[in-house]
Amino acid sequence: MLTHGQQLDSAAASRTFQLGEIRISGISERDSNNRLSYQRIEKFNRNDLSNALNILPGVSIANVGPRNESVVYVRGFDLRQVPVFIDGVPVYVPYDGYVDMGRFTTFDLAEINVSKGFASILYGANTMGGAINLVSRKPVSKFEINGHAGVFSGDGYRLNVNVGSRLGKFFFQVGASQLKQETFPLSADFKKRRYQQTDERSNAYRNDLKFSVKAGFTPNASDEYVVGYVNQKGEKGNPPYVGDDSRIMTRFWQWPKWNKQSLYFISNTAVGEKSTVKTRLYYDTFVNQLFSYDDTTYTKQSRPYAFQSFYDDYTFGGNAEYESRAWEGNVFKLNVQYKRDVHREHDLGEPVQGYIDNTLSVGIENNYQLTSTLALIPGVSFNMRGSDKAQEYNATTKEITNFEDSKNNAVNAQIGLFWDINRSHSLKGSVARKTRFATIKDRYSYRMGQAIPNPDLGAEAAVNFDLSYSGKIADKLSLQASVFNNNINDIIQQVDNVQPGRFQLQNAGKARFYGAEAGLDCRVISGLSIGSNYSFIKRKNKTNPAILFTNVPEHKVFAYADYSFLKRANILASVEHNSDRYSSSYGTQAKAYTLVNAKASVKLYKFISAQVGLNNIFDANYSLVEGFPEAGRNFFVNLVFSHF
Repeated sequence: MLTHGQQLDSAAASRTFQLGEIRISGISERDSNNRLSYQRIEKFNRNDLSNALNILPGVSIANVGPRNESVVYVRGFDLRQVPVFIDGVPVYVPYDGYVDMGRFTTFDLAEINVSKGFASILYGANTMGGAINLVSRKPVSKFEINGHAGVFSGDGYRLNVNVGSRLGKFFFQVGASQLKQETFPLSADFKKRRYQQTDERSNAYRNDLKFSVKAGFTPNASDEYVVGYVNQKGEKGNPPYVGDDSRIMTRFWQWPKWNKQSLYFISNTAVGEKSTVKTRLYYDTFVNQLFSYDDTTYTKQSRPYAFQSFYDDYTFGGNAEYESRAWEGNVFKLNVQYKRDVHREHDLGEPVQGYIDNTLSVGIENNYQLTSTLALIPGVSFNMRGSDKAQEYNATTKEITNFEDSKNNAVNAQIGLFWDINRSHSLKGSVARKTRFATIKDRYSYRMGQAIPNPDLGAEAAVNFDLSYSGKIADKLSLQASVFNNNINDIIQQVDNVQPGRFQLQNAGKARFYGAEAGLDCRVISGLSIGSNYSFIKRKNKTNPAILFTNVPEHKVFAYADYSFLKRANILASVEHNSDRYSSSYGTQAKAYTLVNAKASVKLYKFISAQVGLNNIFDANYSLVEGFPEAGRNFFVNLVFSHF
């Protein structure tokens, strides 16, 4: 019998848009440490991407506090090194390679797949630490609908609906949602500061709307053609810094626009009986506005640090993947990708500066099925990045000049051995050399006059080792465990006083990230399931130990108990503990914290249920980044409608 978590994942798999997945052929699907179904996400009421991923071991939630950006780290690697995809289409921001995961709601997803270290070559460039793929839904019946309407602390509410239909060879899936909040409550233990005089967090509003649609045609059992579109419109405030670090300048920032659109086409076509061709074509836009104000009134812009900044970016590209099963026990894949990133920015009253990067990747991946239970999977790719345009504006001369073009090449290679010991246990070991190209911001930003651009920055490189086990015992207990070691070279680090009082980013660092993960899920008795996972991550700066790595706790524990009774009621309790973490490279810390959450739900009538929950029950006063306190005790109430 499957455990509760496995039952959720099994049911969700049937509604997963499989054409949007990127999987290495032959890898066992037993390891739940690396994937989240939409049912599991909803179970724990995780409304945005970063909070959902925080359930998994090896993943640490963090905040870019001065920008109010929600991010995650995967085994110590940040989002520039672990890019984000939707149905295999890259969606990270062209300028700096990041993406604000707080803007990505989870309401229309089927599952989230996380690759750690050994990410498929078919993802393309920049997967030095792995990849995160958001896979959308696909209907399986004539009419499907589900949705939520809810309220939560801080004058917040959520509204979302998903509708799908499969009629013969055609299907469509539509999703619409809004997640809005004016503020959030602080812990009663928080002591008021100069820029935080109330119990509700200042300038902490958000409003995120999302619309997605997907239409597909499956003319036969092997072929499929799908068009998808996602439109996100967001705005947010930036709560001011209220910590004790005198080096940090308080910012009074707001984002009137954080808008993103993605249009893509994905196809799968059989070529003969043993080969297929899969294509992805996409066009993605990103419009961003950032306004800096004089003070907490957020009305005046007269100080030297006040400005209005505008981004108008787009990305287009595609890939073609050829798969052959011509030889028995062998799956060969060849992938060619091209991506063009265009970044355009200006401050109010200044001309537009443009930057263009082109990235090309050619890769092969092969699954040798050595025996019925043992597979060897090597892969290699050659990646090229070239700059077509890079401009800078001189405010004194009021002239735009061009940087010299820059180019960089990198080779990724990996090999994995995957052993299904029997139906209940599997073991895998892998070694991967992966790279990450320097972003436009890495190479060209003056960092508000404090830095010297370095157009010739090379790629970072990591050699990732992983040994993982997953299995079941007595059909009630599922176990997962991993140990990993990542040796990183040519890390892009800040080198001070290259010119008097100015630093430069250079390929000057070496580091080692290593650790372990463990997880279990157990069906104790009928209706009662428990589970837990643990992460240990150690990061060492070998070149300059005085420069500390930030935002990742050394220890993280997550545990839950899930009890269903009377065929219509459910109680879920969870606890999460994070140890101390550094918030700055010079030693400022965010202290350890423990959160306890609880949720109760009851089925009211057929497809309708109600949920009520309390997060941070003991009102812990905690921060992910020093000086940026998180929510104290807070509640939510949801009404859920689901008809499949």
